[in-house]
Amino acid sequence: MFFSGLLLWIVSVAVTELTRNSNLIPTVVLLGSFLVPATAVVYYLDHGHSPTLSAQRVFFAFVYGGVTGILAAALLEAWLLQDGPFLYLGVGLIEEFAKLLALLLVGWGLRRFTTRDGIILGAAVGFGFAAFESSGYAFSALFTPHGLSLFSLVYTEVLRGVLAPVGHGLWTGILGGVLFEAAARRGHLALTGRLLVTFLVVSFLHGLWDSMRGIAIVLTLLTAHAAVTSVFVIWEFGGMAIVSGIGLWMLRSAWRRARLQVSPA
Repeated sequence: MFFSGLLLWIVSVAVTELTRNSNLIPTVVLLGSFLVPATAVVYYLDHGHSPTLSAQRVFFAFVYGGVTGILAAALLEAWLLQDGPFLYLGVGLIEEFAKLLALLLVGWGLRRFTTRDGIILGAAVGFGFAAFESSGYAFSALFTPHGLSLFSLVYTEVLRGVLAPVGHGLWTGILGGVLFEAAARRGHLALTGRLLVTFLVVSFLHGLWDSMRGIAIVLTLLTAHAAVTSVFVIWEFGGMAIVSGIGLWMLRSAWRRARLQVSPA
């Protein structure tokens, strides 16, 4: 799925560049923005082997959950966020809160709960959020002071596609695992203290990830005396790698706990 979709995207970019046909731009935007998120959701679905989680509900989580989450986040950010040193921490809190609400929505009506189902649904919501968000970033990147730039659009999609597996899908997958793990014991979805702690940790990691460019600039100014660009890249991507590693470890731990969980009859 990934390689065939990647081929279609490359061909779409090439034909758009050759023909200068602006009608093809939405095709490039949609293929590039949805390729990695959709592949990741299919991967989770194939490896989940859940008898209670239908493909229809996962699709619902990806599309409806993603749209609901991104609209709720947009409203809350417009109402609550202000420029300042804690801007990205606020973004992390708001976006994870919006995605958690969307996850509760798509999980409504389930009669049985397992940690693995929560991870899959959470990842689906997060990747849906990421796909629609990336579409917006790619579309915005198209417009430059020098006119329309296909290169800028493609660069944005490649960068966000590479980083997508350790972004929104990862954070919401972690939250989904914790939410459904508690629901498996209680028999229904509920907000717990552990979920709150995990939400705060995930929101902090999300905000730290978004802040890494600014943090890298400060650290570069404090430590670099030469080769400033190289030092900046090391700080930025090294910090992102550390944050991603923590998130992946949290997700892996939840996935292992899911193997030991006995689903209630």
